[in-house]
Amino acid sequence: MTVRRNQANLTSDEKRRFVAALLELKRAGRYDTFVTTHNAFILSDTDNSERVGHRSPSFLPWHRRFLLEFERALQAVDASVALPYWDWSTDRTTRAALWAPDFLGGTGRAVDGRVMEGPFAASTGNWPITVRVDARTYLRRSLGGNGRPLPTAAEVDSVLAMPAYDMAPWNSASDGFRNHLEGWRGVNLHNRVHVWVGGQMATGVSPNDPVFWLHHAYIDKLWAEWQRRHPGSGYLPVAGTPDVVDRDEPMKPWNDSTPADLLDHTAHYTFDTAPR
Repeated sequence: MTVRRNQANLTSDEKRRFVAALLELKRAGRYDTFVTTHNAFILSDTDNSERVGHRSPSFLPWHRRFLLEFERALQAVDASVALPYWDWSTDRTTRAALWAPDFLGGTGRAVDGRVMEGPFAASTGNWPITVRVDARTYLRRSLGGNGRPLPTAAEVDSVLAMPAYDMAPWNSASDGFRNHLEGWRGVNLHNRVHVWVGGQMATGVSPNDPVFWLHHAYIDKLWAEWQRRHPGSGYLPVAGTPDVVDRDEPMKPWNDSTPADLLDHTAHYTFDTAPR
């Protein structure tokens, strides 16, 4: 059984293996297919039309499936690798361990956001940005450059306390746990982290930055924790809802699994710590 662990507790060898698997997927061309998929759904997911991966109830099961597909690709390279998660409510600074040169590298330089150190820096030649929103072909970051800090543990707990999974109008205007976690309302968790990292993470091609996977692994963990805290509150909507994925409807682009199929993460992996 795969165990997803806090990145702060990874050994040097575990970091090295994770990075090596990422670089091999990139070299083989498989990595960029994930970036392309994510960007396509960012562009098509709008508040007033069909929406699957974002601004909708299926935000959480869609990304759970997306991460599973990516984790399986990593494990095809190195079976020992699991997706780590980044608890940004604890590791909240630009000096956190994940930004070290032996792991993800740090922020970008002031003039253009170019990441200058670590295995994904442009100077290595191993991480060209080919699925992009502009002409720049290098990984960019601006850690904390937007001026708003990362979410706190208290803010996370305030969202975990919300009893309803989602509600009409089932988009970025909805109340409920899903939308507050996604970050269109309230304290803003998921979206705020993307903007805090900056660079490609603040765009539809956000998986170009490997921190995307660690961020979403933590979002996935928070969903699991919310489920544990609210066992009587299930996925909504159940049926008959236009433009969004009901509980038993298949999700694009895979079309072979439903939100209901993805409610129990323990069928695929566990986490290294119990719910908060």
